[in-house]
Amino acid sequence: MLVPTPIGNLEDITLRALRVLKEAEVVACEDTRRTGILLRHFGIAKPTIRLDQHTMGQAKRLLEGYQQVAYVTDAGTPGISDPGAELVSLALREGWEVEVLPGPTALVPALVASGLPTARFAFEGFLPQRRSERKERLLRLAPDHTLVLYEAPHRLRRTLQDLAEFYGPEHPIAVARELSKKHEELWRGPLQAALEHFQEPRGEFVLVVGPKGPKPAAKPAEASELAAQLRAQGLRGKALVRALVEAGVPRNQAYALAHLT
Repeated sequence: MLVPTPIGNLEDITLRALRVLKEAEVVACEDTRRTGILLRHFGIAKPTIRLDQHTMGQAKRLLEGYQQVAYVTDAGTPGISDPGAELVSLALREGWEVEVLPGPTALVPALVASGLPTARFAFEGFLPQRRSERKERLLRLAPDHTLVLYEAPHRLRRTLQDLAEFYGPEHPIAVARELSKKHEELWRGPLQAALEHFQEPRGEFVLVVGPKGPKPAAKPAEASELAAQLRAQGLRGKALVRALVEAGVPRNQAYALAHLT
């Protein structure tokens, strides 16, 4: 049984989650210390087993002796930018029954409170740490979708800079910090202003970026110049084709430009 836990405010736990934790034979968790604090707060005395990204390979051996297991991560819904998806895959392969409880996750309240379109959105979790990989990931995203990202404080400004370069400095963004906690903040404005506001980021962040409208088709001379600029940035092959098409270059022309020697 995958059990979501509060991302900050402990009042966000559900009555059903508490019942499942009380009825489980064992609580498998990402961090036994953090989960121990949660269980003690609600007066639940249960044995815990560490099961995180480093020990997930031992899940079958650790859990096969139990009939009823509750699995929690440090906060939020297991499997969403946290361990859990691997455990579900293993359980299904082994023929174990899997049930996932609804509950807290940071992306939904940040998206809804952003004031940006919610009908279509893409959740990308954490972008790659390497800048070239982050740029390539951004180029693959659907421009007509709102984008939701998670980010750590030490990478926030770097990610905001990349987003400003990709979307433009005046593109709208909402930045949620420490959701449901004492120092919760929800900032809304253009990307350049977000960079100026978050000079010394602290806490955990959710970024909600407004959809990027389609660009007008590039003229042939502009397309050639753009291809040269992107090539100078290290883009080659399919990555270069995607970048040119995203910029408004017809696919056939983008393919030809990408394969010029």
